[in-house]
Amino acid sequence: MKILLINGPNLNLLGIREKGIYGDLSFESYFPLLKARFPEITFEYFQSNVEGELINKLHEVGFSYDGVVMNAGAYTHTSVAIRDAIAGIKAPVVEVHLSNILTRESFRHESLIGPVCCGSIMGFGLDSYRLGVEALIGKVKPW
Repeated sequence: MKILLINGPNLNLLGIREKGIYGDLSFESYFPLLKARFPEITFEYFQSNVEGELINKLHEVGFSYDGVVMNAGAYTHTSVAIRDAIAGIKAPVVEVHLSNILTRESFRHESLIGPVCCGSIMGFGLDSYRLGVEALIGKVKPW
């Protein structure tokens, strides 16, 4: 099974920015722990602050990977282009967020990408990624 983990803008600053919201662990520190928990899965990780690069990556893997766990960051609320890219690929996408976006500023309450994802997970910190992977495992290989 091949899964892409994809992070959008400002998520390269995890562990540094707004620790009260996002925690103090970087994604680069978390990623090996996630891989160790699921040794049977081949993971790829991609992060970009550039909308077009995120779209290109979805197009690149969207017909060959088994799934995508995506934290689109602020593009969640603004990007019709990322929404269209998710809708256009074959691989199921799970939307994840570290914080519960429904308890934050009102402009974060609407997800443009959520309706074209197979599910959404939010509010569990970095563990949201693990939950997203488990959701994909259940979707791709039902128990």
